[in-house]
Order: sequence, then C-alpha cells, then structure tokens
Amino acid sequence: MDDHRVLLFLLQLLLLLGSARGLGLVLARYGQPALTAEILVGILFGPTVLGRLWPAGQAWLFPCDAAQQSLLEAVAWLGLFFFLLDTGLQTDFGAAWQQRRQAALISMCDLIIPIVVAFVPCMLLPARFLVDPQQRVLFAVFTATIMTISALPVTARVLQDLYLYRTDVGLLIMGALTINDVAGWVVFAIILGIAGEAFTQVHQIPLMIVLTVGFAVSALTFGRRLTNRLLEQCARWSLPEPGTSLTLVCLLGLLGGAITTWIGVHALFGFFIAGIMAGEARALKESTRQVIHQMVGAVLVPIFFTTVGLRVDFARAFDVGLVGMLLGVGVAGRFLGAWIGSWVSRQPRSDWTLIAAAHTPGGEMQIVIGLMALQFGVISEHVYAAVVVSALISSMALGPWMRWALKPVWRPSIEAYFRAEAVILELAARERDEALRELCRHAASLDRTLDRGVVSEAVVAREAMMGTALGGGIAVPHARLANLRQPLVVMGRARHGIDWNAPDGQPADLLFLVLTHVDASDQQIHLLGAIAKAVRHEELRRRLRAVTTAQDFVRHLTAGMAEQRLPSSSAPHAHTRGESAE
Repeated sequence: MDDHRVLLFLLQLLLLLGSARGLGLVLARYGQPALTAEILVGILFGPTVLGRLWPAGQAWLFPCDAAQQSLLEAVAWLGLFFFLLDTGLQTDFGAAWQQRRQAALISMCDLIIPIVVAFVPCMLLPARFLVDPQQRVLFAVFTATIMTISALPVTARVLQDLYLYRTDVGLLIMGALTINDVAGWVVFAIILGIAGEAFTQVHQIPLMIVLTVGFAVSALTFGRRLTNRLLEQCARWSLPEPGTSLTLVCLLGLLGGAITTWIGVHALFGFFIAGIMAGEARALKESTRQVIHQMVGAVLVPIFFTTVGLRVDFARAFDVGLVGMLLGVGVAGRFLGAWIGSWVSRQPRSDWTLIAAAHTPGGEMQIVIGLMALQFGVISEHVYAAVVVSALISSMALGPWMRWALKPVWRPSIEAYFRAEAVILELAARERDEALRELCRHAASLDRTLDRGVVSEAVVAREAMMGTALGGGIAVPHARLANLRQPLVVMGRARHGIDWNAPDGQPADLLFLVLTHVDASDQQIHLLGAIAKAVRHEELRRRLRAVTTAQDFVRHLTAGMAEQRLPSSSAPHAHTRGESAE
C-alpha cells in the first residue's frame, strides 16, 4: 500500500463515482434508471472504449496489478453486499404475505413459465457460447433461473414515477415480485451451492438445501420478531438515532452473510434475507430506511455497477443474436408468466397487461446473478455480456411500456369527485387510526349506503398493509369497497399534524381518503395519481394549508390537478419502498 496505489485508488473512485452520478442525473431527466448510467460509465472507462482509444491511459488508470485491483474490488463487493441488504429492506414481505394467495399465484406462474420458455433455447445454444459443453444442462438451468428474476428496484421506481406504488395494483405487483425474489434467490442460492466447490459430494446437497430453506424461514419468522424487539429496546434506552438502527441493520447483514457462507451458498443471499428481516421490523422508522437507502444508492451501488463495465470487453463479447435470444425469451417468459398469473388469480382484466409488464425488467438483479454465474465458471463472457445488455434494455423499456399500459379505460372528469362538503378543515383526531376513522365517519355521512364500521375496518386494514404517507405532510389512505356506487373522496386537514411514519419523518396534515368499488382499480389508480401529482408542488400545499373555507380548498386542489394530468410525459425522481416520490 504505497502512495502511488493509494493515489490510483482515490482517482478511480473519484472518476467512477463522479461520472456515474453525473450521467445518472442527466439520464434521469429522460426517465432512465441510474443503472444505465453506471454500466455505461464502466464501459466507457473499461477495455471496451478507453482501452481501445487510449490503451496506455486505461492500463495506467486501471492496471492489472493484483494488489491495485483488490482495492477497487473490495469496495465494489461491499457495495454489492449492501445493495442486496437495501433491496431486502425495501422489500415489503409482510404486505406480500397478507395477500399471499393472489401474489403467490402470480409469482408461481412467473417462476415456472420463464424457466420453461428459456430452458430449451439455452439447451440449443452453439457450443462456442458455453464454458464447458459437457455441462450444458447445468448452464441451461442456471441461465433459465437468471431469466426468472425480475428487477424489483427498477419496477418500484417506475411505479413511483407513475404514482402507482401505493395503489392496490401497485401493492399486488410488489407483493408478487417480493415472493418471486425470495423464491428465486432460494433456488439460485441452492444451484450456486451445487455448482460451487463446497458441495462436490452428492450426499451433502440435501443438507445444504435444508439449511438454506431453514435459514430463510427462521429469519423471516423468529428473526423478524427478535429484530423488532432489539430496535424497541434501543428506543427505550434512548440510544442515538438513526445511528443505532443503522449499526444494527448492518450487523444483521454481516451476520446473515456469514451464516449463508458457512452453509455453502453465497453471502449475497444472507444479506438479502437479513434486509427483509430488518425491514419487517415495525420499530424501524421509514426515515431510517431512507438514510440507509440514500447511503447505499448514492455511494456504494454506483461503484459496483461501474466495475461491471470494467470486467468485460463488451465489444469483443457482444453477439447480436445471443442478446436478441436472451432478451426475447427473458421478457416474453416473464410477461407471459405474470399475465397468466393475473388471469389465474382473477385480477381485473384491465390490470393484466400492467401487472405483466411490471415483471419484465431484468435490471440490477439479473446482472448480479449473471456476475455470480460468470465467476463460478457457469456462463461465458459472451453470455454475461448478453445478460447485462438485455437487462439494460428491458429496464429502459419498462417506463414507456407501463405508461402505454396505463392508458385510462376510465376517463372521468376527476374534479367532479372533489366536493366542498367532503372537506374537513379541522380534524379533531391526534393519531393515525383515529384520523382514519374520523374521515370514514364523514364518508358514511355523505353516502348513506356505507356502513362506517365496515369502511373504517377496510381503510385501517389497508393502511396496515402499506403506509400511505407520501412525505411533505401528505397522506392518501384508500380502500376498495363492494357496495360503493361511485368513487368517494374525503379530504381532511390536521393543523397540529399527525405521525404517519412518513419517509421524510414529517407529520401528515393534509389527508385524502379515496374510496372506490372493489372491481374498479382503474378508478383508484387515476384518482390517487391525480392527487399525488398535484400535491407534489409545494406552492399548492401551502395554499391548501392557508385556505379558510372548504370551497377554496377544493378550488385550489382541482386547479392544481387540472394542470397535472395522467399519464405524465416526464417522470419525477425515482424512489423505492417508502420513499417520498409522489
């Protein structure tokens, strides 16, 4: 570790991180994920571009010296570990479990059908694309498994951009993707363990499978409750926050990684499960999740994904036919699986294409799994390059595809559902569930066919599945009811503010209760979207807080919505679970 190595290491970090973040901000204006910028920066400074245009400069900046490479690789692996930890934190397994029947049906179809679709084409690939033609079955199984993994973070960002994340269809999509991710990672971890050197003896494989499944089940049951108790105890001891929670979550990730490494599967699986375990703890505040997410997403993750482009000469490894095949079977298999799953689980027909499209991106998760396969010698550089390119293309296409799928079937005059008599300028409630019941009582007084007890129970239960605080003092509780004749929106203002566990930590003082019919998910989507898109503007929120009459409240709100119609042509910044995007 002489001064020259330290200088090069710092220059590498400066160049990669600065370029990735800068290009990411530019591409975000066009609705593209940060992943695209990070991969492109790696390709630019790697052997693909800089290595061809200025070989001496590229060799000086990224030398083949093993000690120098280990510095950057260590940081990249740290970024990868914590990317999986953060992905787990943003994965709402509890909400997925509460709607397990519908989500599991979609997820099961989205696991089985892509494997079936991808397996035969992978078996028929020419031998030049295989590391070992004698291991063609293992290659086909591994590659088909890669094709089942959807990019939960990418889909979450697009759902946020389109104001779908907190709707019922958004909750179902995230639930299905969550189960898909957990099941897919279990299968992947087992296959990786079998392919690795740790379990070359056949009789050890059943033990590895039992230990892997046992670890996942224990972490998501006993481990989740223990983590919640630890966080609650830290709060009772008045330990400094968010530092204490951050340390505890990181320690859980390290422990999970150590356990799965001991079992014989990759440490990444342990970090992912530990993230889910910590994320399910009710004592972990949304604001703390965001601190972790920002730290990982702003520093660690970009460094890892830029190194992806440094590893492979994409110009030499790129094959158009191979990319087209993997892209085609991957997207087609995931789309068909989720589409059939939507039909089997009896979702409204208007949601089938939307749900299916949400499962198509490969994104970060495919690239991560592809990297593992490359390092274990299961796939070649040609296949890995095709996996990366197809993952990028499917991620970039998701936003436009879902905007097209979101074209409204229901075309209302939205403003007609916002009435002065549905406004409560001074809510008496001081806590969340009390405020929800107050809004529901007012809704029942406006529509005599509603039973306020039934409405309150439905709204409180839906809020428990996924919080509806958007940040900026806004919350949009909602529910779908069987006997509701037409959509009903009740608005409330709590001058004192109510703790809603918002991602930014701010209390909610502007509340919008949206009730729609149980079969009318399109109505819920467009009403919630119209509200969320309008109130993201600080000036409108200031006016709503300042008005003195219900008529002025409605007038300002509907004027703001008239200026912001769905679907949006420009997407706001991307976010994941619990983040203040809307």
